[in-house]
Amino acid sequence: MKFQNTYADLGHKFCAHQLPTPVANPRLIKFNDELASDLGVEFLKEEAAQFLSGNQIPEGCEPIAQAYAGHQFGHLNILGDGRAILLGEIETQKGLFDMVLKGAGRTPYSRGGDGRAAIGPVMREYIVSEAMHKFGIPTTRALGFILTGEHIMREEILQGAVLTRIATSHIRVGTFVYFSVHREFGALKQLADYVINRHYPSAQNYAQLLEMICSNQAKLIAKWMSIGFIHGVMNTDNMAISGETIDYGPCAFMDEYNPAQVYSFIDKRGRYQYQNQPTIGAWNLARLAEAFLPLLDENQEKAVEFANEIIAGFQNQYQNQWLFEFALKLGIENPKLEDGDLINRFLAILHEHNLDFTNSFIDLCNNNLPSEIFGDFLYEWENRVDVNKAREIMKKSNPQIIPRNHHIAKAIEAGENGDFSIMGRLIKAYYKPYEFNADYKDLYLPPRETERVENTFCGT
Repeated sequence: MKFQNTYADLGHKFCAHQLPTPVANPRLIKFNDELASDLGVEFLKEEAAQFLSGNQIPEGCEPIAQAYAGHQFGHLNILGDGRAILLGEIETQKGLFDMVLKGAGRTPYSRGGDGRAAIGPVMREYIVSEAMHKFGIPTTRALGFILTGEHIMREEILQGAVLTRIATSHIRVGTFVYFSVHREFGALKQLADYVINRHYPSAQNYAQLLEMICSNQAKLIAKWMSIGFIHGVMNTDNMAISGETIDYGPCAFMDEYNPAQVYSFIDKRGRYQYQNQPTIGAWNLARLAEAFLPLLDENQEKAVEFANEIIAGFQNQYQNQWLFEFALKLGIENPKLEDGDLINRFLAILHEHNLDFTNSFIDLCNNNLPSEIFGDFLYEWENRVDVNKAREIMKKSNPQIIPRNHHIAKAIEAGENGDFSIMGRLIKAYYKPYEFNADYKDLYLPPRETERVENTFCGT
């Protein structure tokens, strides 16, 4: 691998130089051969554990912890990478990709934390991020997962782990907020120029850059909604300017459809519930727009006017993208505005009868919905579409399988006891999520009452 670190070149205001903390006895559990092949990355498996744990630093790396702020549940905090270290950027034929070790030890931004990661959240991120990639949703990905041979203390004593994360970018909404809060307007401009040069080269000015970031987020969140994904902790430090899903903490997929569904143990008031995700996305991007004000126009009133127009544009784009994504789920290729009523009628029935979100779309495709519940809807739907053509569209738009919480919980429990076969089976099951595979038919089922998982955890 050929490394560089253009982000470190921005200077000390943007990051702190920090080597990973060595671990006692690293053991490679999973290595993502497919991702390595996509990136054109090769190295010896026997050396992988030392490399992916941070015990050995590849030539050309310049390890850093990035500085950023974050509105955590709406409250501004100065944060930074408290347990993640950016080794550098890999040069590939597809461009530059960040490589980060998550759980690699304390940094100047750890704020009293131990800088480590536990086995459970690392397994969850590996499994879910790979599934998201197979769904065709922009996401960070896991290159590898190692156990450290050490224990860490959370609510209980847990095994330590390190995840190697690959991303187009680890720059966040909170990175811009960081320099805005500190009134470092020179650094703010420097960051914006860097983002344009590396990630948005077609942006002609800072207003276009902001518009493009907002557009990518509108598309991303609409895709989350279309598969019942709940991020769980949409703080401004967990929104990447690249439009990739990042920081899989207490994330989860809905079983039965419930707009107010929350899984995150720390989200006591439901701020980040399923139905709030587009609103929170707009709120986060409004914070980004505020940070951009000095870049948009020297005249404060004009800058605010530009920012308001861009945020309003996000909301319109989200609504259009939501309509597009959900229309496809009903087999409608070119939706009309009134198709939103048909979509909402279907979702309302799911909610009223506590029906499974994912499987109900599959049942519609397979003509398996009970007519006593869906009769009126089916009449309208059949009058709206060419049913045979619609079913072909639906097969490509509705995943047959999702990473259900109870299956992930079983994989984590087995992994904590040294058995990673369930994790491996889940990853294989999500390889072609739009095709039915009888080998995994048990994974298609929603949880029984005794299997339900109501809470998920960050692991910090």
